[in-house]
Amino acid sequence: MREEGKILKSSWPKVVVRKWLNIRSGGSDEFYSESDDNTKPSSQRRRKSCSNDGYRVVVPEELSEEWFMDERRPGSDQRAPLVSGSLNLRMFVGTWNVGGKYPHDGLDLNDCLKTKEPAEIYVLGFQEIVPLNAGNVLGPEDCGPAEKWLSLIRRALNDDSNFYSVSKQSLWPNDQQQPNIERSGSFSGSISLDDELLEHMDFQERSYSCSREEGSPSPAKDRGNRPSTVQHKYCLAACKQMVGLFLCVWVREDLNQHISSLKVSCVGRGIMGYLGNKGSISISMKLHKSTFCFVCSHLTSGEKEGNAIRRNSDVMEILKRTRFSHSCRISGKPIPPYTILDHDNIIWLGDLNYRLAPISCDTFDLVERRDWQALLEKDQLRIEQKDGGVLEGWEEGEIYFAPTYKYITNSDYYVVQASTPKDKRRTPAWCDRILWRGQGLKQMCYFRGESRFSDHRPVFSLFSFPTILGI
Repeated sequence: MREEGKILKSSWPKVVVRKWLNIRSGGSDEFYSESDDNTKPSSQRRRKSCSNDGYRVVVPEELSEEWFMDERRPGSDQRAPLVSGSLNLRMFVGTWNVGGKYPHDGLDLNDCLKTKEPAEIYVLGFQEIVPLNAGNVLGPEDCGPAEKWLSLIRRALNDDSNFYSVSKQSLWPNDQQQPNIERSGSFSGSISLDDELLEHMDFQERSYSCSREEGSPSPAKDRGNRPSTVQHKYCLAACKQMVGLFLCVWVREDLNQHISSLKVSCVGRGIMGYLGNKGSISISMKLHKSTFCFVCSHLTSGEKEGNAIRRNSDVMEILKRTRFSHSCRISGKPIPPYTILDHDNIIWLGDLNYRLAPISCDTFDLVERRDWQALLEKDQLRIEQKDGGVLEGWEEGEIYFAPTYKYITNSDYYVVQASTPKDKRRTPAWCDRILWRGQGLKQMCYFRGESRFSDHRPVFSLFSFPTILGI
């Protein structure tokens, strides 16, 4: 029994059984979004039921908006016809494992989302927004953290001063001038980042110079057929939570009416291969005539032998079990995407948890010397891709930044020596990644953030893509 969005204690057994057996709630689940009309009072707004694999979407009630069951957005009958042609747009993608910590009011996301020029779409995926304990895994969703993250993101995106400067800690440049690793006579087991170099670097001039693929448009050259950089507001297109996973898509408000066919699908890969402490959330959508799929995943953790194979299995099951059902199909119209690979453009982001294969020399010596290329030769994800084990043919930008895991929280020190026998020793690794498929996508930048909020550093990427105008 559900009362005002809350699950009563008497219904806990049903919630647990449904999660264990991966049963949908009444054959469908709640999917939240909002249109560009926020004038209706919350009492007049209702939730849209959307077919998916279970686990409900979380969004504050005041953000939800009326949605219809067909393939078109509210107000689509009134939208003006579009002229033919194409438009170059930008998409900002971010992933962050926040370690089960609740975001506080003082957490400023401006440094994470700050760009020299704004993007039209922001895709932000989080892992472990709640602690992965038995209560959260087996019981009802804890909606509080997701609501707080949405509030912080909305505040950052709609801050008029957000876009015309780049924080010194928002990205590293492409010339590999990374922050110096602290050097000492003897290695103490912890590595510290030195801010001295950052103080002397002009990040305004270097903004978005990092990891640009050959032939991809530079910000200066990409303005010809882009809309004006007048500050626009952003609205939530869709969001979804599954235990600790949370994925949200934000769009510039004038583009919101041109998004259609929003669908969501969740795959649990945790306990028994079905519970949501690990797995994926995928959101499918259509912008004008182009289809997009965003996959936010948290894969099997661990550095033991065989864990990489389990991560490969997670990826294959996610590709196999993710399905987007479409209740109505219009005769003569293209069939909407049904699987992840059916989409024109796909972004896969998350804590993929791939670690470093055993290295003959001292791993921590390579980290201290900032020899990322030597370490990346032992990166499990790249090895598996090359051998055809997983995500073969998917693209990822060059990595010029330090490993993103595992840090001591609220510090710039890696956890390389266990302080107590109960603590887990973790070799630094690039667990947090963003990959893509799609002929139109071009990566302009690939970098990490420097927030000390959790034991992971966030990772971000900026893409440009052409979209064909039309319905």
